[in-house]
Amino acid sequence: MTRLRLSEATLAQLRPGTIRPDYARRACCVGWVHFGPGAFHRAHQAYYADRLLARDPHWAVSAVALHSDAVRSALLPQDYLYCLAELGPGAPLRVIGALHEILLAPTEPAAVFARLESPATRLITLTVTEKGYCLAGGALDPAHPDIEHDLASPEQPRSVIGFLTEGLRRRHAAGHPACAVVSCDNLADNGAMLRAAVLAFAARRSAPLAHWIEQAVAFPRTMVDSITPATDAPLRERVALATGLTDAWPVQRETFTQWVIEDVPAMRIADWASVGVQLTRDVTVYEQAKLRLLNAAHSTLAYVGLLRGHTIVAEAMTDAPLAHLVEQLMRKDIAPCLSAGGRIDIDAYIEATLARFRNPSVHHRLEQIAWDGSQKLPVRLLPTLTEALAAGRPLERLAVPVAAWIRFIVERARSGRELTDPLAGQLLARARECPGDPTRDVARFLELHAVFPQPLAAAAAFRSAVVAAYRALSAAGALAGDDEHGVSRCDPVE
Repeated sequence: MTRLRLSEATLAQLRPGTIRPDYARRACCVGWVHFGPGAFHRAHQAYYADRLLARDPHWAVSAVALHSDAVRSALLPQDYLYCLAELGPGAPLRVIGALHEILLAPTEPAAVFARLESPATRLITLTVTEKGYCLAGGALDPAHPDIEHDLASPEQPRSVIGFLTEGLRRRHAAGHPACAVVSCDNLADNGAMLRAAVLAFAARRSAPLAHWIEQAVAFPRTMVDSITPATDAPLRERVALATGLTDAWPVQRETFTQWVIEDVPAMRIADWASVGVQLTRDVTVYEQAKLRLLNAAHSTLAYVGLLRGHTIVAEAMTDAPLAHLVEQLMRKDIAPCLSAGGRIDIDAYIEATLARFRNPSVHHRLEQIAWDGSQKLPVRLLPTLTEALAAGRPLERLAVPVAAWIRFIVERARSGRELTDPLAGQLLARARECPGDPTRDVARFLELHAVFPQPLAAAAAFRSAVVAAYRALSAAGALAGDDEHGVSRCDPVE
């Protein structure tokens, strides 16, 4: 059966039940520039922009792809329309109309700068993943090849830091007001980290430019949350059957979605509350709960679950020893390191998180969560380990996801399978050198200072806990509760 393709011309042919844009798209204008039009942006920030446009036509999004033109190639014939599927009983499909265009940065830098410089642009956001910030040790890496290139050729940048700095320079030179620049990535203190990276880059170009950015540009902290599985063939077929139209790249996410932004004057440019966005003076408690509870638990499920033969989160949560490990990790090891200040009920947050993980409608691939572990572990797990070590708390459970990550990489190297990580070359090289002795294998990875801060890596208690977990896991990912099969325990006795 040949179906028509989703587009402005075919919107009227959508089958009943699909929510469509309730505003005139042609009357909208771009006021928002976003770097990184991947699935998360299109399921999250663009969803909020779509709802804002029903109230204010000045919030259409110009998205900038830094590398691949895949999303633009898929959505351009659809007039940048696409379907968002929420994963839950009775959840409707929604056609998102917020994207006005997708610009390809390597071939269209002038168009990108025109958007960044435009006085109509009131907000710049980013979802470029942890590796997109060109950091080393939490600060801008001046030796990063993209940063070196961008300092030499500022009008033809490769990095998002280079584009932001030059775009802000042009706004200032044109006499246009500064606008907020908002990181929506899973980085601890993401606003301050982005600000520091941009200022470090700008200072290498021009002291007056760095001073103006420091004084005029807001980089509010944010916390974003919604589990967003990768698009797959079943989603495309579901969308086609429900809408009667073909969508080349729909997106899906759980029904739960949250966006918390630091309440600074530069963000009081829209009625955020009307679309469910929360402005708050202190994002820290929300950020830490997301990074240290949900994200850390996700990484644990990914690395241990893959070793145990699982493929998706909901399936891994049916594995009783693994689900027990994750719950105990959250309740007994991570929660004591958090201070919610009464703004978040941590016990309720953990219960809700476990329920989200068990949602059978969300087919979130463990393989996807396992990507870029060298960038994720330092923000999701290692701060909790550092604090637990300093407080003299047990490290046994907290060491399990670290050991599972190492075991995961070693198994990848042995099998010759691809590793998706910006440090893939280094990691696989180390894995190939591992002799199979737990102490020596772990030592090879703890020497990697780009991942493990030296004080933590050198701590005997941490090293011994990781070695013990690595030995207990084995290649099959053994856990407590598997004892009847003759494997060792790695979960501490209560």
